[in-house]
Amino acid sequence: MEQLLADELKQISAKVVNVTDGGVSFDGDWSVCYAANLHSRIATRILWQVGRGKYLNEEDLFNAAYKMNWPQWFDVKHDFMVKVTGVKCPLKSLEFATLKIKDAVCDKFRLAVGSRPYIDTKTPSVRIHAYLTTDEYQYYVDTSGAALYQRGNRGASIEAPLRENLAAGILKLTGWQAGQPLLDPMCGSGTFLLEAAMVALDMAPGIKREFGFEKLKTFESDTWKKIKNQALSKVKKVSFQKIYGSDMDLRAVRVTKQNLEAAGLLEAVQVSHVDMLNVIPPADHGVLVANPPYGVRIGEDEALTLLYPKMGETLKHKFAGWNTYFLTNDLRMPKLMRLSPSKKTPLFNGPLECRLFEIKMVAGSNRKDKPEA
Repeated sequence: MEQLLADELKQISAKVVNVTDGGVSFDGDWSVCYAANLHSRIATRILWQVGRGKYLNEEDLFNAAYKMNWPQWFDVKHDFMVKVTGVKCPLKSLEFATLKIKDAVCDKFRLAVGSRPYIDTKTPSVRIHAYLTTDEYQYYVDTSGAALYQRGNRGASIEAPLRENLAAGILKLTGWQAGQPLLDPMCGSGTFLLEAAMVALDMAPGIKREFGFEKLKTFESDTWKKIKNQALSKVKKVSFQKIYGSDMDLRAVRVTKQNLEAAGLLEAVQVSHVDMLNVIPPADHGVLVANPPYGVRIGEDEALTLLYPKMGETLKHKFAGWNTYFLTNDLRMPKLMRLSPSKKTPLFNGPLECRLFEIKMVAGSNRKDKPEA
């Protein structure tokens, strides 16, 4: 997803955009930071780097954090948390490193204002992130607050819902454009449908939520108001957008409709209660995207082994002219469907390493007469 995120950032005037492993770095003023939080469909967090340097031990991390002027960035009345991530980090305990950084922040406040902020590890007003490599630390203040995939839309969910930013990234990877027919025949709690409807209606993903930067002393309220009002002025009136969803589970259909209604997007999407094997294509071409069941529970593997060939037959007989995409960690899927994927993109759905299989349904071209050995 990194390159897709880099492209998003360039569109909002970010400068010096560099792709790194698992993220993207960029430069910009506060207006760029606010726009990135509001408009990025793919980022998880926008972190503001406030310090970096070399370290050998926890004492070095304490001293580096103590030298920084935390009271100029947030008020003592705001509770905070520290999250430490290490990659090839030599320290024995990241918990101890977290404690040392936390102590340094509190000590700095005591020195500056005579009291210290409280700690809140669940819903803090301010989040501080430390990233440790073999010998380098990087300190960040989180400008997002809650993770950006929490759009403020989805109230209800069924088991293992897809993260919104992963769904949005997958939609970009499919090449789907607003106005094209889109079908999710295994819609679950409706994440693909919600994300597609927001894209089609030019609705910024963060338009209904609050952000961490609003709690910082650096907050420019007039700048933020202007950016948010511009985004609100672009949102189109809700109307049907050729976005279709269905599921064999009536509970999933109800949850999807609830979530669409809560987001004010119910009229943009058509949702029905139907098994994928009985789905009728809503057009003669379009994009089909699905996140099928994974077979995580005992006994489900056997059921999926029987389901996949039937899914393959449905695609061959009904969906010629469609580009289809399946996110799954079951690598047997295309082989059992007797279809050849044109692309296999590795993606992580939480801790699960998955593949996004692209299967273009051009009549007669990707049928396999014999299953592979």
